[in-house]
Amino acid sequence: MRGDYGIDAPGVVRNLALAGAGAFLLAIAAFSSFPGRLHGLGLAIGFVFLIGFLVFEAEALYMIWSSKKGKFRERERLLELVKLQGGENVLDVGCGRGLVLNAAARRLTTGKAVGIDIWNKQDQSGNGPAATWANAKVEGVAERVEIVDGDARSMPFGDNEYDVVVSSLAIHNIRETEERYRALSEMMRVLKPGGRFAILDFQYVKEYAEGFERLGANDLRIVGPHWLMFPPVRIVTGRKPS
Repeated sequence: MRGDYGIDAPGVVRNLALAGAGAFLLAIAAFSSFPGRLHGLGLAIGFVFLIGFLVFEAEALYMIWSSKKGKFRERERLLELVKLQGGENVLDVGCGRGLVLNAAARRLTTGKAVGIDIWNKQDQSGNGPAATWANAKVEGVAERVEIVDGDARSMPFGDNEYDVVVSSLAIHNIRETEERYRALSEMMRVLKPGGRFAILDFQYVKEYAEGFERLGANDLRIVGPHWLMFPPVRIVTGRKPS
């Protein structure tokens, strides 16, 4: 059974839908408000707003589809890149409602999947540890999952603790460049020597790759863009030096 993983960036989806509705009303007003010789101008303005309506609503629908369908396919791509064997300790940074966390746990046998988050509901509808636990139970992986309250920039874990670190659509929410670099540094710190990482995002992916390079990561590459999610996403992967 599949858990409920909400709508990503619900405020953005709402604003796009409202902007589309506003553009549609302005189109109707333009079509009907220019009499006589100005009727052609009204038609032109109305068509511009009508196109805006179509664009805004299409983007809102694309984001909803991305949250309900596309992100499930992208999480599998993300996990394929780290090549889990079953016995790893996996850390999901910014786990949200457990989309990647639970999928990783399903691939484990003797390993464990740990998720850390600050549970920001602006980034994902219904975000919170209770929803994450509920999804883990629905998907039958609760015994292989642990959830931790914590900030990616100062994680409450020891050095060299995890075999794999993953993250999806989380690090871009840290606004300052230096703070995002701190999060990357923490990921490298908690990784075991030779451990693998894969970070999926639609912003700052090149910055992440450059940050990991500064931190000494090996086998760096950027995969994508992929259009199954909106905005389109890319994945930076690599390995901590042995």
